[in-house]
Amino acid sequence: MSPNEQEELARRRAEIIVQVQSGRLTATEAARRLGVSRKTYYQWERRALGGMIDALQDKEGGRPSKPHDPQKEGLQKRLENLEERERIREQVDRIRSVVAEAKTAAEKK
Repeated sequence: MSPNEQEELARRRAEIIVQVQSGRLTATEAARRLGVSRKTYYQWERRALGGMIDALQDKEGGRPSKPHDPQKEGLQKRLENLEERERIREQVDRIRSVVAEAKTAAEKK
């Protein structure tokens, strides 16, 4: 069954559950239309209503927190350390260059 067919089947089930909840259909008639036992119908109804309750509960605002990934955090820390070492090397190279220029200028005098 394709994802579209699965979605359509789920929508049909939801529509029938709403009809039962609104009193337009009995659970027996709903089960017959869906081709399942009343027990199966009631299981689907319980799952559907439980899902609706979960979906309608207040959620924390803002972005969801990022999952904790120790490997990613370790790599991020290593990258930060390497970037800091590179900045230090660049500063050392600039200092050496300035010292070399000063030495050359002093030798010319």
